Amino acid sequence: MDAQVFWDVIGNYNRQTWIIQIALLIFLLIAVALSYTKKIKWAAKFSLGIINLFIGIGFFAWYGTEPIQKFFAFPLYITCGVLFLYESLHNKDDILKTPTAFQMFLLVLYLAYPFVSILLGNSFPQMVTYIMPCPVISISMTVYAGYKRKNKLLLALLTIWGLTGIKSVIFNAYEDIILLICGLYGIVLLANEIRQSSKK
Repeated sequence: MDAQVFWDVIGNYNRQTWIIQIALLIFLLIAVALSYTKKIKWAAKFSLGIINLFIGIGFFAWYGTEPIQKFFAFPLYITCGVLFLYESLHNKDDILKTPTAFQMFLLVLYLAYPFVSILLGNSFPQMVTYIMPCPVISISMTVYAGYKRKNKLLLALLTIWGLTGIKSVIFNAYEDIILLICGLYGIVLLANEIRQSSKK
């Protein structure tokens, strides 16, 4: 997939889903706030499940044009969505801890995503918004890191997509360096989970 095809898909998606994106962003922010304040502990995971499913279906299955979008990205996001929903039910009492300094940094980077895209010379609809594949994985990784219990498969899938941030250079999408940082953080989280499991 060349850079123009990449940005054309983004443009079509943004033009036709911007209202849904706003609704999902509000849903996400409320759910994360409810979990951080311990009012509904599982709300953040539930919202991330819904949004990952939306990206899988709405972005890749509906607007995607390339095989890699249909046969790699689509199943990856669907699986992440299902696992987040499973975690929200199976580990509903797991507490979302107050973010560490680094997690706060990642949250700020997520909030900066569209502004970085604009600073790089992009404009709507061919720009990165909050409810798009790479920002969604970034916020998914950052929020999920705050939970004590982590599903290693889910963490691995988030990390795999995070590492695709290396494409930021290929497609002139330098805002996805944020995604790459989250992917590298995912490697650390996954290594910690594997190490802790081996001690049990």
